[in-house]
Amino acid sequence: MDLSRFPRRRYSQGATPLEFMPHFTDALRASCPSGKGPRVWIKRDDMLGLTPGGNKTRKLEFLVADALAQGADTLITCGAPQSNHCRATLCAAIKEGLKCRFVIEERVPNSYAEGASGNNFLFRLLAVEAITVVPAGTPMMDAMQKVAADLSAQGRKGYIVPGGGSNALGGLGYVACAQELQQQMFEQGVQIDRVVVGSGSSGTHGGLLAGFLGNHIHIPIVGIGVSRDPADQDPLVHKEAQAVMDLLGVKITVPREAVLSFGNWWRPKYSVPNQAMVEAVQILARTEAILLDPVYTGKIMAGLIGLARQGYFKPDENVLFIHTGGAPSLHAYEPEVLGLKELPA
Repeated sequence: MDLSRFPRRRYSQGATPLEFMPHFTDALRASCPSGKGPRVWIKRDDMLGLTPGGNKTRKLEFLVADALAQGADTLITCGAPQSNHCRATLCAAIKEGLKCRFVIEERVPNSYAEGASGNNFLFRLLAVEAITVVPAGTPMMDAMQKVAADLSAQGRKGYIVPGGGSNALGGLGYVACAQELQQQMFEQGVQIDRVVVGSGSSGTHGGLLAGFLGNHIHIPIVGIGVSRDPADQDPLVHKEAQAVMDLLGVKITVPREAVLSFGNWWRPKYSVPNQAMVEAVQILARTEAILLDPVYTGKIMAGLIGLARQGYFKPDENVLFIHTGGAPSLHAYEPEVLGLKELPA
């Protein structure tokens, strides 16, 4: 799959680490009813560029290059109140000397607080130009287009970055990740049997799936939904993966059965903590000193742990967890993560 014909900015130096997690593996196995479980590896995309890393960086390398090619002076994007994507987009704008504006959707009513910690603090520190807050269910593209129209009336040019950076162009970032991972497995002599990845706006899951299929990487991908159950999530991932294939001109039809996700660990709502997430965040921090976030990676790791305890993975198979970042939002959930609040299971 040839990505060279697409303009790309570079916000990271080299590949992110591919590491085995021995202490986490031991702790996971000890918690499984059989006393057996998978060997767990991690791909450290939390260490990508753009303060402080995360999966959105890979997508923004292609999206921001397109924005610059179109002569934009302002990036416009959207997300939830603690959006990692918004923060990464703002960082990319600063790198390129651009302005940045957000549309924030209160998916949980009254959840946006300008003075909150976590990513909201970084929005202020990094000096986002303007934030528009809208209620849940607002058509986000319409809201962003209104921001673009307001800029146009001022003689400026906005570029709309879709939520999560999830479109075919952004998905190229995870085709690049698939190629990077393929090379790392070869160089390190590592055989991965299964990959676990978060499945939200679908750009990461769909882009990675397209990259695996197009580069003949025959490893099943298990998505852990962070906001939807499989009946709603899987079609989005399939559509994204096929859009990436079509953009690249690859004559491959993405099989429906190649898309797999689980939806058991995101409830009670998107971004609302649960006990399984708290356990996952605590275990990884206390065994490997790696931070997860409450909204995405904490719930994704909760899914990996839950599947292992159910016997979904074969004993001793090598399972790779894609760490998509998000640590800043951890600080906005301190009472929940430290177990000082009672949470749903």
